[in-house]
Amino acid sequence: MAPANKSKKFLEKQKKAEAAKAAKAAKAAAANGGAANGSGLPPLGKGGKPGDLLETASMVTSSSAGKSARKGSSASLKSLEHNEQADMTRSATGVLHSLPTARDIKIGSFSLNYHGKLLVEDTMIELSVGRRYGLIGRNGCGKSTFLQTLAAREVPIPDHIDIYLLSEEAQPSQETALEYVINSAKAEVQRLEDKSEELLMEYGPDCEQLQDIYERMDEMDPSTFESRASTILCGLGFTSKTISKKTCDMSGGWRMRVALSRALFVQPTMLLLDEPTNHLDLNACVWLEEYLSRYNKILVVVSHSQDFLDGVCTDTMVMQERQLKYWGGNYSTYVRTRKEQDVNQLKLYKKQQEEIKHTKDFISSCGTYSNLVRQAKSRQKQLDKMVEAGLLKPPFQDTQFKFRFPETSAMAPPCISFTDVAFSYSGKKADYLYKDQSFGIDCDSRVCIVGPNGAGKTTLINLMLHKLTPVEGSVSHRSGLKVAQFHQHSADQLDLEVSPVEYLRSRFPGRHKDIQSWRGEVGQFGVTGDQQLAPIGHLSDGLKSRLAFAEISMQNPHILLLDEPTNAFDMEGIDALAEAINAFTGGVVLVSHDFRLLSQVAREIWVVDGGVKVWKGDIKSYKESLKKGMKW
Repeated sequence: MAPANKSKKFLEKQKKAEAAKAAKAAKAAAANGGAANGSGLPPLGKGGKPGDLLETASMVTSSSAGKSARKGSSASLKSLEHNEQADMTRSATGVLHSLPTARDIKIGSFSLNYHGKLLVEDTMIELSVGRRYGLIGRNGCGKSTFLQTLAAREVPIPDHIDIYLLSEEAQPSQETALEYVINSAKAEVQRLEDKSEELLMEYGPDCEQLQDIYERMDEMDPSTFESRASTILCGLGFTSKTISKKTCDMSGGWRMRVALSRALFVQPTMLLLDEPTNHLDLNACVWLEEYLSRYNKILVVVSHSQDFLDGVCTDTMVMQERQLKYWGGNYSTYVRTRKEQDVNQLKLYKKQQEEIKHTKDFISSCGTYSNLVRQAKSRQKQLDKMVEAGLLKPPFQDTQFKFRFPETSAMAPPCISFTDVAFSYSGKKADYLYKDQSFGIDCDSRVCIVGPNGAGKTTLINLMLHKLTPVEGSVSHRSGLKVAQFHQHSADQLDLEVSPVEYLRSRFPGRHKDIQSWRGEVGQFGVTGDQQLAPIGHLSDGLKSRLAFAEISMQNPHILLLDEPTNAFDMEGIDALAEAINAFTGGVVLVSHDFRLLSQVAREIWVVDGGVKVWKGDIKSYKESLKKGMKW
């Protein structure tokens, strides 16, 4: 079905292409003494069988930077060029197993190296249209690197599959948020039209890819651009006022929302999202979860939020032991299924080990008696066959680690006091974020602060730290109080040139410890082995955050002020942090949009939105309240 908005120029080219194709077919028929292949595709192979095309496609072993896999079988056999923008610290290999014209992707013999470290070895990439994959794995296993590899086409992904990786914010410009999204959509429509004309001229109107492109152009529908873009932007937290704000006047977090809006609007065939909720408040997280749960193309999302993955994903991909492993169902289904499988695998493993031990004991007891020697040889052959066939392995166990904050000395409450506090950045009453606020933070506090972005959550933390001064009222600290802060940019402020051990030694020069003691400090926060001595710049964002927590721990604080601490953590890291918070003898004030963490540690929930109010209920009831009135 052709799009309704075809241009006159486009139709003229179609007529010319059809005439040229007919002439070419007649000429080929005369030359070969038979009918030409009228499919619009390259020849399938010697026998013209589908298997021949698959074999040809499977021999493409390097990456494509925009060259079509449909230039003929001879071109398909050539090594495709690496993307010029590819990260030279990263290398990947893979073999295309799916048909070059297919919408689903299957790439075998996939291996991935980063900084000389083998992250993935000889595994399979399988991505199907209509499936939404949650990609999980320990910090540092290579999840972000894998997404970057797909986006850069460093493995043979057919050119007709458009890919979008949300990796950076929208560039600051004079465009408003709404204009940025709409202009990006217009550019995508133009790209599709150019591509369709190219395919039409080269392969004729029967080319299968044209049908997909026409459907995409119909889906885009320029007449709905403004209303659809507005709905997405508002869902991600923009107001009728900020939607018209220039991107050059926005913070990085808001420009990231603009970039996310563009990705959702364009709806690429393959959408890759790396921690998309990091710059969002709870309201926007709830909206995005519902929106993505309806995505009908290929979605691969890395997220530390179990709640988000459960709401979005149809499948779970696990990066583990240098392999990609696939599980049907969302994250909770994966956890339940894997636990059952591990129990069964452990039973079979123990049974086999008992059989091996029994066989070896029998062989050892046979001595030199001739009749027993024959039996021993027979048993040994059985044992050798078991080994040759491959012995069962015990189920894989994730390395466990625990965060630990040091015990604090007793301190009379309140440790931090707010008395009739009012604040605005302008100093004007009309701009007050909150007023008449009086409360205390004690050593047994577990306060979780939620609310929309811009309402004043981080501002409240900065008032507690005395980084800001109230316009009215006062904020006071108990004498001798030690307060430590983790904020969203704590990991970014680390010295990337030195190792974790060297960094901590430089931060605490008065503490005289040997190298093993320093390694122990970072090791208890999950930075282990060679990671402790490698440059910090080579570590994943999650490991950098763990190092920042190691530094905080060594400050021996009475109060922890944590602003979005889990943005780069994996599930195990979140659980370890929750356990450490619950065991901590000091007070904790937490700003977070992570339901997994909040559900484990929250004793009080404060909603900052036109003031500070205590929510009467748990975090699940607060989430349900946010869904009311939302539009998708």
